[in-house]
Amino acid sequence: MPARLRRSWRQRGHAGRTRVPACHGSPPRSLRHVWFSGLAVPGADARFHDYDAAVTACVERRALREGRQVHARMVMARYRPPVYLATRLVIMYVRCGALDDARNVLDGMPERNVVSWTAMISGYSQSGQHAEALELFVRMLRAGCKPNEFTLATVLRSCSGPQSIHQVKQAHSLAAKTNFESHIFVGSSLLDMYAKSGNIQEAQRVFDMLPERDTVSCTAIISGYAQLGLDDEALDLFRQLYSAGMQCNYVTFTTLLTSLSGLASLDYGKQVHGLILRKELPFFVVLQNSLIDMYSKCGKLLYSRRIFDHMPHRSAISWNAMLMGYGRHGIGHEVVQLFRNMTEEVKPDSVTLLAVLSGCSHGGLVDEGLDIFDLIVKEQNAMLTIGHYGCVIDLLGRAGRLQKALDLIEKMPFDPTPAIWGSLLGACRVHVNVSVGEVVAQKLLDMEPGNAGNYVILSNIYAAAGMWKDVFRVRKLMLEKTVSKEPGQSWIILDKVIHTFRSSERFHPSKKDIDAKIKELYIDLKAAGFVPDLSCVLHDVDDEQKERMLLGHSEKLAITFGLMNTPPGLTIRIMKNLRICVDCHNFAKFVSKVYGREISLRDKNRFHLLADGACTCGDYW
Repeated sequence: MPARLRRSWRQRGHAGRTRVPACHGSPPRSLRHVWFSGLAVPGADARFHDYDAAVTACVERRALREGRQVHARMVMARYRPPVYLATRLVIMYVRCGALDDARNVLDGMPERNVVSWTAMISGYSQSGQHAEALELFVRMLRAGCKPNEFTLATVLRSCSGPQSIHQVKQAHSLAAKTNFESHIFVGSSLLDMYAKSGNIQEAQRVFDMLPERDTVSCTAIISGYAQLGLDDEALDLFRQLYSAGMQCNYVTFTTLLTSLSGLASLDYGKQVHGLILRKELPFFVVLQNSLIDMYSKCGKLLYSRRIFDHMPHRSAISWNAMLMGYGRHGIGHEVVQLFRNMTEEVKPDSVTLLAVLSGCSHGGLVDEGLDIFDLIVKEQNAMLTIGHYGCVIDLLGRAGRLQKALDLIEKMPFDPTPAIWGSLLGACRVHVNVSVGEVVAQKLLDMEPGNAGNYVILSNIYAAAGMWKDVFRVRKLMLEKTVSKEPGQSWIILDKVIHTFRSSERFHPSKKDIDAKIKELYIDLKAAGFVPDLSCVLHDVDDEQKERMLLGHSEKLAITFGLMNTPPGLTIRIMKNLRICVDCHNFAKFVSKVYGREISLRDKNRFHLLADGACTCGDYW
């Protein structure tokens, strides 16, 4: 090596100290100067195998700088790589994230094969550039190159946005024509995309026709049902597939736990947790987060906290899951304390702030919630979304500060959504504020003329205020617009069977026994001081009729059925699709006191854990 070049090499070495990984031991003799010094050397002794070995080493180690040096050596040596080697260059650049370089190589290739095209399409897809991936796929087809199973699987993952279902169907048609429809890679991608687009029937059809099913395809179809809220179907399918020998990974269990959270099925949740422990899966933060969420939604915050405390490291999502759990149970002081602890370990995100504000709302911590919101406005205003304002409006509404909530809606930098107006209308019902309720209801009726819930709440406000003419006027308006309210229903899981009750249930096999038992309960509870809250009956009938109507509420029927069919000491777990009424809440408190039973009741908004005549919500919900 000439002295001048040796000095240059030493200077570069001391300046950068960049070490290039070896290529299968030592670099090829013909590329050694390129490999260690970055200098282009003269001579034409480098051949295909030398370049191939060097590019392969760069691919394996994602060595972008050295890969560019090898590519530059080819150009300077006027070496024209064959299709295979040029494709390896595309793959190298894609693996290193240099998509523009990869595309330049692809565009400059005089000849391309299916691997060349697929490598570039995959690069776009993995980086989220789905439009570019689909555009290049169309160009590939027009060039006369037939896709293989890897091309189709990659293209399917790029089908996104409003037109995704049409794109999936087009790709599906092509897969059928090329006989790749039942290939495991293509089939798994197909059913995954159908499920994500909400077409679960087509996803199930694709799954059923797969000649073999792996963990990915089984997880994809279970996830499809879970994402659509079809939790019972997801659980049933898992049981079938697991009995048939399905192998599970952490993604499978994470998906299943999502469904169990929706069902609030503690028994199944414990079984799945036990299965995870027996399989001795390595630590995955996402799986632990799902366990925290599942247990909190099943009313077992102690279990959630135990998992949280034993995690070797926690992400912001872990903290958020725990914060939401405490908020869901109305334990506001724990939300605030945990938030303070979190700020010492990880940086809170937008979801964190949402969980804290929601927790303060459910816990009745009005002043603390407003203080935190004011601090966020001053220091992290860019993180605020319409959801954060919605939590504060809900906080003010629950506290009865309805005019202040209305003022905040008018001043906030976002247009109010139906959800925000609906939250305030619900607060007007709780506090029987007719004047604000009428203003809010009119906004909602203009935005959602077909939403029956808005009519019902307005009617309830009028009924609670004794304005029966207005009640009949609203109900007449509902008939004219042919809208109907969602019926209230509660359910309880016993011996792996879901028992569902609707108001004034008439079809349950144990109806006569339940009716007799609930009358017996009423006698015992009234003797202990229980007084029915007749204001919860929003009909203009006499008090005796109102009391009979209260007896038929779905949560009372479910609690009674639970008392009849569970042994003493076992927690009675009830779920309800709507907000629990005041009378049923009082009924549950007295049952817990008189019969010494703990009751876990999850309604539309939150958890109520009732024991010894008290509820964790502090009668604030």
